[in-house]
Amino acid sequence: MILRYYPLCHQTLSQWLIYENIFCPHPGSCGVVGMVSPNASQEVVLRLKKGDIIPVPSGAVSWWYNDGDSELIIVFLGETSKAYVPGEFTYFLLTGTQGILGGFSTEFNSRAYNISNEEAKKLAKSQTGVLLIKLPEGQKMPHPCKNSTDKLVYNIDAALPDIHVQNAGLLTALTAKKFPFLGEVGLSATLVKMDAKYAADSSVQVIYVAKGSGRIQVVGINGERALDTKVKAGHLYVVPRFFVASTIADGEGLEYFSLLTATQ
Repeated sequence: MILRYYPLCHQTLSQWLIYENIFCPHPGSCGVVGMVSPNASQEVVLRLKKGDIIPVPSGAVSWWYNDGDSELIIVFLGETSKAYVPGEFTYFLLTGTQGILGGFSTEFNSRAYNISNEEAKKLAKSQTGVLLIKLPEGQKMPHPCKNSTDKLVYNIDAALPDIHVQNAGLLTALTAKKFPFLGEVGLSATLVKMDAKYAADSSVQVIYVAKGSGRIQVVGINGERALDTKVKAGHLYVVPRFFVASTIADGEGLEYFSLLTATQ
């Protein structure tokens, strides 16, 4: 399991094809994502907003674009045990200095896409940036689709909580039962807004603190305390399988998003 944290400035494009992940815009962020799923014939373009959960299955091609006037921050977490290098995201860039198309000759690209040699060179080599690309002013980008959002995106902030305790907090669990598309990446997610919480689970959890601060303790199955530390917005910690975590929020409260290596 691994996390990447990407701030995108105005008019910045990020493009990649990666292993199974879940993406979520950071609080206060908005932007646009384009995705071509495996075996799909058309690209889907979606408007992003705070709280959106967007699974990206293995083999999908996606780009993420900040079309606003403020910084866009995207947090994504994914299962990497089956990646090319276990423990690291596998990037398959299509074009640019590290792109796959650039490894083929101009003749091969020209004949494969039925285009001229000049068009083939432009396709493979014109993009010089890697991962993050600053687009020129006036560059036109695809507009969001209107009818695909419900199937591909789930806003966990807007969902009714599964557990809500007055003056204590709430918990919203997201599984493939609620959001079938999530089953394609073999993961599930949980959003917690709380004063205090105790949790034990047979899955590995990666927890990202989105807002507030507090104290976390993690205890192993032998009763030994494995972690005792303060956490705040932007921190990430891992709860190994069969370990128990307890979190106490500070006065400002604590909000975190967790990813589990299980579909239920």
